[in-house]
Order: sequence, then structure tokens, then C-alpha cells
Amino acid sequence: MERKKLISDDGRRLDGRRFDEIRPIKFKIGILKNADGSAYIELGKTKVIVGVYGPRELHPKHLAVPDRCIIQARYHMAPFSVKERKSPAPSRREIELSKVIREALEPAIFVELFPRTTIDIFAEVIQADGSTRCAAISAASLALADAGIPMRDLVASIAVAKVDNQLVLDVMDEEDKYGLSDMPIAMMPSKNVITLLQMDGMLTCEEFKKSLELAKKGCMEIYKKQKEALESYFKNIKEEK
Repeated sequence: MERKKLISDDGRRLDGRRFDEIRPIKFKIGILKNADGSAYIELGKTKVIVGVYGPRELHPKHLAVPDRCIIQARYHMAPFSVKERKSPAPSRREIELSKVIREALEPAIFVELFPRTTIDIFAEVIQADGSTRCAAISAASLALADAGIPMRDLVASIAVAKVDNQLVLDVMDEEDKYGLSDMPIAMMPSKNVITLLQMDGMLTCEEFKKSLELAKKGCMEIYKKQKEALESYFKNIKEEK
């Protein structure tokens, strides 16, 4: 069977983007009334909603840490988020990505300010078209800010893939499935600190360096959108008072 061609002869991807372009991105903040903080992201056709609760008392209490709070994250894909109905039960991948999201966000949070508590992050994928973990991290960062949790910086996340021997930014589903590599990254852009770096597939040293620079460029674009969303959100709150 002939392998699917993902980049056209004129350098266009399946959705018409160039190699270094991200998909249209939209953020909404404060969409869940019952959460302490919440955010929604559309990254192309990928849609994720995130709710944050806390800092709050941890149960059972013996799990509490005396000098810091515990960050807990739950990543879940809704059964209707993919073409073939997914089981609502958490899969091994979802459990792994819950850990990945927690570890990507934790370095940005001043955990030492809230001893013996927990901050709980719930990310629900309602439509999946690649880069769902990256979208969840970027939205969760805004949900944490909405909850008023002190942070060193926002965390922005994007993925780079090797597709038809071309490095491309912001990976969609077919590029993830049929590409040669996938490298999700998360970072605190203003501090130039990487909080997540994973990779599937093979890259040369030179390709890795180029992927890293491309990912940083993408994170800066998302970071700009995050700040614009926050400024607009808090401006509207101020005007309503």
C-alpha cells in the first residue's frame, strides 16, 4: 500500500498550512461557574476544556506534604471526541498524559505557598485532531491563572513532527499517525525554560536542533495569544464591576 502523501509538491500540508504555521487558535477563560478557574481552547479542530480546583484541603489527609501543595492532573478524552467511539474508562495513554501534563505545569506554580493542600486540574478533550496534550497544557495554564494561583509564568505548548522528511509545526492527527516523528514541547516562554520535552521516532542531531527552534517559535505565538486572552478577560471583568 502506498504511504499517504502529507505535504504537496508546493510545500503545503493537508490543511493548506506551510511547515512553520500553527492552526487557528482561540482561547476562552472563566467558562465553568463551579470551578475555581477554567479555560477552553480550540487549536484547529482540537477542542479541550480545563477546570482547576484549589488550592484546597487534600483527602486523604495523610497524602498532604507539609511544605508544599500537591498538583494533581486528570486528562480524559470524551467518548465522542474521536471518530470511533472511545471507551469512557481511562486508558493507559490517558493515565500517562495526566502525569505528563502535571509535570509540565508544576514548575510554573509556586507550590511552596500552599502547604498541605492540593490543586486539581481536569482536562477534557471534547474533539481530538492531534496535539491534545499540548492544547490541554496551554489551556490549563490559563485556568490556573483564572483561579488566581501564583505562577512564575504561563506555560505554552506545541508539537513538531517530521512529515515526508520535512519538519512541521503544530501537529494535526494525520501528521501524528503517518509522520516519521513527533516531539511535544512545553515551556515558560518569558524565562526560556522548557518544562516538557518528549519524542517519538528518530531525528538527527541537526533535525532535533531545528525542531527545538521551531517549537520555541510556536510556543511564543501561543504565549502571545494566551496573554491577549487574559488581558481581554480581566478587562471585561473590570468593566462589569
